[in-house]
Amino acid sequence: MAQSRANHRNLTKTQLGGVVFGCTKHTINECLSKHLFGLPYNHFSYVQNIDTALPLFLFNYSDRKLHGLFEAAGPGHLNIDPYAWTSNGSDRTSFPAQVQISARLQCEPLSEQIFKPAIQDNYYSSHHFWFELDHLQTNKLICLLSSFPLKPNPPPLLTRQLFHFPPSPHPHIRVNMDQPSNSEPIDTLEVEVEVEASPAPQDCLLEELKDLALTHPHNSLMLTVDQPNVPTTDRDEETCKIAGKGDGGSSPRQHTIIQLMQEVKELKAYGIENSTKICYLEEKLGEAHTEIHRLRERCNMLESKIATSSDTREIHLPDDSNLDSTEAAILLLGGFDGYSESGLSSVQSYFPSRNVVKAHSSMTSIRSNASVAKLDGKVYVFGGDEGGNGWTNTVESYNETDGGWSLCSPLNDRKGNLGGATLDGKIFAIGGGNVEVVFSDVEMLDPDIGRWIRTRSMEHKRFAVAATEHNGSIYAVGGFDGKEYLNTAERFDPREHSWMRIASMKSRRGCHSLAVLNEKLYAIGGYDGSTMVSSVEIYEPRRGTWIEGEAMKEARGYSAAAVVKDCIYVIGGYKGEGVDILDTVECFKDGKGWEKVPCSSMGRRGFLSAVAL
Repeated sequence: MAQSRANHRNLTKTQLGGVVFGCTKHTINECLSKHLFGLPYNHFSYVQNIDTALPLFLFNYSDRKLHGLFEAAGPGHLNIDPYAWTSNGSDRTSFPAQVQISARLQCEPLSEQIFKPAIQDNYYSSHHFWFELDHLQTNKLICLLSSFPLKPNPPPLLTRQLFHFPPSPHPHIRVNMDQPSNSEPIDTLEVEVEVEASPAPQDCLLEELKDLALTHPHNSLMLTVDQPNVPTTDRDEETCKIAGKGDGGSSPRQHTIIQLMQEVKELKAYGIENSTKICYLEEKLGEAHTEIHRLRERCNMLESKIATSSDTREIHLPDDSNLDSTEAAILLLGGFDGYSESGLSSVQSYFPSRNVVKAHSSMTSIRSNASVAKLDGKVYVFGGDEGGNGWTNTVESYNETDGGWSLCSPLNDRKGNLGGATLDGKIFAIGGGNVEVVFSDVEMLDPDIGRWIRTRSMEHKRFAVAATEHNGSIYAVGGFDGKEYLNTAERFDPREHSWMRIASMKSRRGCHSLAVLNEKLYAIGGYDGSTMVSSVEIYEPRRGTWIEGEAMKEARGYSAAAVVKDCIYVIGGYKGEGVDILDTVECFKDGKGWEKVPCSSMGRRGFLSAVAL
């Protein structure tokens, strides 16, 4: 019931046009009888994007046929039936990513030879394809399935005497139209036809074509006579009495009928082909309009940058030969730019003094909502979202000397939106979560041991937490505990090996940034449970209190913050639902407040990680 490969297309909720679910000959009946489809857990990243009425399809691995057309009767959830598709109904299901379904249109199942061209781009091997469908692929499949409606059960066959010819020397010989005799005269011709209470339109059309054939001007046998004592069938049947002589074999009438029926079939096939092409062209037109709009926005942004560059002379293309390796910079890792369907693996150095970026070798995988920490000349990035693979526990390190990436020992749990800090030669991964759980756990990487070990947990579960080290202690601030956003904060003292509550912020916030400047902690921006905010709160450890600071110029969350030369730089981020990823940078300095950097050269970026080099 599942694809054999883990990574998916990672379509967004708006890009998702339909979903294919899997089954076998052993599970298809349960899928249909329970009105429930399911996939393995690692597919939940897109099953959770299913809304009511989204088109769904069912692929049978046993005969490799696609069944449809179905639609979602509700949103996708985990474990709607936690015991589905098990041998005795007592084991936990292997397919917890589930959705309830209803039938939209009863259609004949499509063989893979028929449906494969419609979703060709989803095939990553000759026999395996991704189950996420975009709107174009969904429309193609709907057009195909609509062309093969489920045939109703045939009604009882009745014999109707359609043609009666003049008596022959052998009045008792009857010949079926499907088996004409070339050696014996024809007296009566019996044809088996289907009689329905409400004939389908195509059946009516065929009857009209047959009548047309009988009245064809070139038919020399067309003479109506009254013939008494002609046997008839039930009262609902019709009797046509045609005078003439049969020719024994294939007659002009039969040839005309067969020819017209063939033309009807050709017209129907032509109509199906045109319908599919129209669906395809309409979808392509919509995609073209969207792409044109996106390119116009991109063009306007670039023109704006060029104009600003001409006016301010502050933006230059980076020349590696002129960039001093000792110059203060901020390393930007991964994230999301709003253009690609998945996240980024790219890595750049941002030089605030010149307002330019320099590209480095990319990470080994796409990564957003990760955490980062620096130790002994290496930058460690851990956890996060690997695009189609979902939340990850992988860890990799960047060597500042040779610019290379190396894989490291993984975390114990898959998690993202976690905090990171370095203390006493060790790296701490703090809180975070995945689709199943929010963590209060803290994991510690000791380079001498070479693996992550669990250490003292926080008092609260914290997803989208902000963390930093200051004066030999680690601070974890805000976040989401699975029920509500938090204003609480706590501090880890390695001498006591315990977490201790400190004063709470005035506002709840998660997916915010935390930076240390001049012996003070700055909690910057984030989400308060209802909207993204621009507010800033400042914690003074000596006093043990939070005070309200100057707000940023722009509300943002999922941004990155780092301190360079007595300034806090907040980079990119996300402003809220329906708003593009931000391409702005703000700088804070004591006594000057927040200022927008005239125009950053890094473009749009959010959900990224950053660390000062």
